[in-house]
Amino acid sequence: MLPLHTRNTPQRKSFHSREKCLIALVLFTLFLLCFGGFFLLPDNFNSERVIKVYKQFQKAGPEIFIPAPPIAPHGLNSNEEDPHIVGDRAKLQAKIKEELGDIFDRPETVKHGDSEQQQPPIPGPPVKSTEPQEAAPLLFKPSGQDPDPEVREKREKVKEMMIHAWENYKLYAWGKNELRPISRQAHSGSIFGAYDLGATIVDGLDTLYIMGLTKEFEEGRDWIARRFSLDNVSAELSVFETNIRFVGGLLTLYAFTGDPMFKEKAQHVADKLLPAFQTPTGIPYSLVNVKTGTSKNYGWASGGSSILSEFGTLHLEFSYLSDITGNPLYKERVQNIRQVLKELDKPKGLYPNYLNPKTGKWGQQHMSLGALGDSFYEYLLKAWIQSGQTDIEARELFEDAMVAIIDKMIRTSPGGLTYVSDMKFDRLEHKMDHLACFAGGLFSLGAHTKQNENSDKFMEIGKGITNTCHESYIRARTHLGPEAFRFSDAQASEPVEARALKSQEKYYILRPETFESYFVLWRLTHDQKYRDWGWDAVQALEKYCRTDHGYSGIRNVYLDKPQKDDVQQSFFLAETLKYLYLLFSDDSLLPLDEWVFNTEAHPLPIRGANLHYRMAAVPSSLP
Repeated sequence: MLPLHTRNTPQRKSFHSREKCLIALVLFTLFLLCFGGFFLLPDNFNSERVIKVYKQFQKAGPEIFIPAPPIAPHGLNSNEEDPHIVGDRAKLQAKIKEELGDIFDRPETVKHGDSEQQQPPIPGPPVKSTEPQEAAPLLFKPSGQDPDPEVREKREKVKEMMIHAWENYKLYAWGKNELRPISRQAHSGSIFGAYDLGATIVDGLDTLYIMGLTKEFEEGRDWIARRFSLDNVSAELSVFETNIRFVGGLLTLYAFTGDPMFKEKAQHVADKLLPAFQTPTGIPYSLVNVKTGTSKNYGWASGGSSILSEFGTLHLEFSYLSDITGNPLYKERVQNIRQVLKELDKPKGLYPNYLNPKTGKWGQQHMSLGALGDSFYEYLLKAWIQSGQTDIEARELFEDAMVAIIDKMIRTSPGGLTYVSDMKFDRLEHKMDHLACFAGGLFSLGAHTKQNENSDKFMEIGKGITNTCHESYIRARTHLGPEAFRFSDAQASEPVEARALKSQEKYYILRPETFESYFVLWRLTHDQKYRDWGWDAVQALEKYCRTDHGYSGIRNVYLDKPQKDDVQQSFFLAETLKYLYLLFSDDSLLPLDEWVFNTEAHPLPIRGANLHYRMAAVPSSLP
């Protein structure tokens, strides 16, 4: 007899057809999920990735895994905070952000061997291009190994330095502007501020390309394609610095690869700078808010003046951008600057460092081939070179300016050192900036590219200035040059020769100008001393500037153990290491009759001499 509570319960002998289908569907779905989990999920979820994330959590420390707080003791006032909870959430969030950051977005860091390996050719643009192309673009293929195995070994050392700088930037500051290698964090106090503009990526990418570091190049290219934009940047950027680093770097990458993405990004940046040119004279302001377009000059710059080295250092990039896009606007802007300067009276034939963009009149009578003036003169010569020597006006302006500088500002110290001094209100200041050390290469390049009555004098001065800058290095304990160095005249009781005297002149921030002159003079003379001097500098950089996590400037070049400034400048990757690498490369790598370097060391092709110039087809409506 059945129990009472089951007696009236109906008995089900089997499932209905609909229920069977439902059960089968559930089982099939579970099978599909399991199969997909093992075989179909993307690489981001493979075992290596999971292990990597786990290790990052493990590295972050035990405080990541915060145990549940104990139950509050009986009688704890509900308004009081549990001491076990206070700060835990903030600590957790900060630690995760610090240790993990953008782990799924940041490229993996890898160790490289010491010996140079055969690198695969760097690929061109992706299949999905924004512009139709009839054929694969011509790629610049770097090589340039010197036949001497000892020189190749030195070049490999410079390459290893680049890898060390890049990998640590990638690890601790990826997407930010610059790295603080000792603090192991981003340098938010750079000239581009705290915005994620990837200055080190854009600035250093062509150096990676030249060195054949394909994987690293692709990492940087991918970041630029996906992340780089100025559309949402509400900040005042330097027109000069943004042009030479971002526009210049992107244009070089376009010349190297033919990838239209680089051209489009360069044009995007240049367009953001154009509002700065909206002045009565067309001389651009120094700063522009790239979101609002509002522009201004620095308050300290001689009554709101624009700076010669800044508005005079746009020609190479803007002229080339017009040629490759077919848009004449960019070239028109810089041609107008030249026309304004050409029509102005020059005191003693010299260009003062300040010009008012509203009135078109010079500011303070301060002339310099160092800070505030330097690259204006550089771009006069290089605009002529870039044009295939057809821009005769640029060469004439360069010759006239250099002759006046030789007469009024070039001097020889009691010890026989050639230097270029600043002039302020008709008086010479016997001081030379490290920035002016590029002038050794400039004078020499001017002498080499055109033979005339000035050529011998230009070459003599170029060699002399380069020697003086070398002396400023080897007279310091660190064998690294100070930011500025002084000379005394023959009447001085205690003569000073190529030495910094003030504390704010004794620092070295990884600057490239002296190495630039070593490189140019090596190419023009093949005098072994320039390679020897460069190698001495490499050893000094390794001894005093290398850290476990990148490279840092130092605060006093005259001390045995100088304090580090904890900044790895983007130009260290763009210029310093590039020029040292080229110094130990064969002349076939970026020959000077095919490429001209902008003032940030980004090589641009010479029109008519280089197949990588990539001139755009000019629409019929344009002249």
